[in-house]
Amino acid sequence: MADRTILHCDCNGFYASVECLLHPEYRNVPMAVCGDPESRHGVILAKNEPAKRYGIQTAETVWQALRKCPQLVLAPPHRTEYVKYSRLVNEIYLRYTDQVEPFSIDESWLDVTGSGLLFGSGPEIADELRRVVEEETGLTISVGVSFNKTFAKLGSDYKKPNATTVLSRESYRRLLYPLPVERFLYVGESAGERLRRAGIRTIGDLAQARRERLVELLGKSGGDLWDMANGLDNAPVRRFGESREVKSVGNGMTFRRDLLGMQDIRLAISVLADSAAARMRRHHLRCTTVQVTIRSPNFHTITRQKRLPAPTALAADLRTAAIELIRAVWNEHAPIRMLTVTGSGMVPEEDAGEQLDFFDTGAAEKREKQEHLESALDAIREKFGRDALSFGSVLRNDLGIGSYKNQKEE
Repeated sequence: MADRTILHCDCNGFYASVECLLHPEYRNVPMAVCGDPESRHGVILAKNEPAKRYGIQTAETVWQALRKCPQLVLAPPHRTEYVKYSRLVNEIYLRYTDQVEPFSIDESWLDVTGSGLLFGSGPEIADELRRVVEEETGLTISVGVSFNKTFAKLGSDYKKPNATTVLSRESYRRLLYPLPVERFLYVGESAGERLRRAGIRTIGDLAQARRERLVELLGKSGGDLWDMANGLDNAPVRRFGESREVKSVGNGMTFRRDLLGMQDIRLAISVLADSAAARMRRHHLRCTTVQVTIRSPNFHTITRQKRLPAPTALAADLRTAAIELIRAVWNEHAPIRMLTVTGSGMVPEEDAGEQLDFFDTGAAEKREKQEHLESALDAIREKFGRDALSFGSVLRNDLGIGSYKNQKEE
């Protein structure tokens, strides 16, 4: 079975970075966010890069930080703004996969195993996410790329700020095993002290210890740590808001070069619609509305939508509606930087009653054939991977849409 491609994306100095966006005057001076700036016993919640150069540490007291840097600027937290930016960043992640699992307000796991056709290999997606997040929000992220959640998280921590670190099956021992055991996920101060007393000082020592010995030391969590240190973390990345009702399904892409003309537009729409429709079928949903968002190179954005004659999860229907919307509002010769195709007004598959055109005797038969075709594509991709079948025109393009080359690299 092929390895998964898991990313862990972590916003760098999140609270402090948001404050610097709200107050540009903070950017080049040492600044920290703390719970109570007026109290010397308040705790540092986050700090910017200039403050880090003075050795300011998260969770230390204000008076300790001020001893290191008397000119440190202290800012109160603005939770509402942090939530807003967290939502914006996760919305960007959701353009690449619906398997986005927030770990905290400023970090999320993404399973992009099925996104290679559209966006490229894991490292390519990571680099693109870093670029897009910074362009659209002003924030920077560090991204870990690996075959499980644990190593992806350790990868995002490995190099900061604004970096991509790949921990493959070939490299994780070399990069992780020399690190102090306290750097490992879920090893707190107490567990780290017990491990060190037992002679386990590095992540490598943890991986090479007897599993039974770790269970003796730490209980069940000791066995879990051994599994994770040896690359045996099989925990899935949950879909974003999995417990919530799915209200829309869509895919968007910022292209390597601008789209120019209907040939480019058709290629992009075909791949985006195919991906969105497949995800709807996976959720057993049908959409009643198609929405297209178009963004030009100068960031002028247009969003238009149209009601469909019947609920659908067919890529052909989404593609037709999306192209009609674009033709109605956009000069096909004007460049397009980003496109998003979204299906909304979701209804369960079993409730999606059809209203066929009785004057078109071939309509029902044609639709049934298309449904069989797309269901067959789903079955092949489920067995052989999401990139097993693609449009021929995707094979050689300079738009940044993935190819079979990307599939093989995964």
